[in-house]
Amino acid sequence: MPVHAIPAADAMAQLDRFSTVIDARSEGEYAEDHLPGAHNWPSLNNEERRVIGTLYKQVSPFEAQKRGAALVAANIARHIERELADTPRSWQPLLYCWRGGKRSGSLALVLGQIGFKVTLIEGGYKAFRTALLADLPLLAPRLSYRVVCGPTGSGKTRLLTALAAAGAQVLDLEALASHRSSVLGMIPGQPQPTQKRFDTLVWQALRQFDPARPVYVESESKKVGNLAVPDALIQAMRASPCFDLQLNDAERVALLLEDYDFFVRDKAFFCSRLEALTMLRGKAVVDSWKAQVHNNDMEAVVRNLLLTHYDPGYLASMQRNFTQYGSAQTVVATDRSAASMAALAQRMLAA
Repeated sequence: MPVHAIPAADAMAQLDRFSTVIDARSEGEYAEDHLPGAHNWPSLNNEERRVIGTLYKQVSPFEAQKRGAALVAANIARHIERELADTPRSWQPLLYCWRGGKRSGSLALVLGQIGFKVTLIEGGYKAFRTALLADLPLLAPRLSYRVVCGPTGSGKTRLLTALAAAGAQVLDLEALASHRSSVLGMIPGQPQPTQKRFDTLVWQALRQFDPARPVYVESESKKVGNLAVPDALIQAMRASPCFDLQLNDAERVALLLEDYDFFVRDKAFFCSRLEALTMLRGKAVVDSWKAQVHNNDMEAVVRNLLLTHYDPGYLASMQRNFTQYGSAQTVVATDRSAASMAALAQRMLAA
């Protein structure tokens, strides 16, 4: 069966109609970023790409292509045996590689000869990335956002979770970025994705929302950890109506001790992260916090961080960046519990 090739923008618009999306690049390229839902069937794995590249430079392109063809053929055979034993003829995959189409083209040729209807992305992942960057500035402003503001520890993420559970459309940028969006926001053992991967995750989330319904999102800054929120999205968020979530200070402290329990368990790690605040707060203040940590007075450290560091900075940032923050609707959580947040979410949606 002949193989069809379509532009990247068309593939993006039709992603849901394909049975499977297959990324024929190496596992390293795939980890950096890939199309939503794509499965990795490397035509050449990381080590094989290195070997072929060395052969290309040190011996000749011809020898590299000959050896590469053998490796690609063997890998394709393994993919077919592993994945397609019970696959019906109606299966319709979308394939891509980096740019030139050699790796995905080889796989497409074999699958087409079997009898499957195969589609290739013209220009591969590189074309997809270009189309995605062009689509984000168009996609983000089409949606209507409701920004959940509130000081650190007020439970914004918990409220977003409750809103999602109640059926609201929620964009959780911190979850997509694997970061809690502050100097102390890194999550141990959970590295952030690449910027390319984050962009794709955001694009995929936005494209699935219904423009007729609001999207609830937290009042993030331009960066979540090391990752930049797409400009069009942050601009749309900053111009949107706001909620101001309030939770009493004792509950905020308790919430942070729960959510950042890894700091409680690992004092050395907590102190090393506090070092990042030395330029802002001064060595004497940071040293006093570290002394309290070693004395097991975590509550005092967290309360001090909230009231003297996070709260003033957050308020100034909201007033400076979110144009409707001044007229934000205040919403009050009675406590930090899931039940309290669920009840608040229901009241917000009912209103």
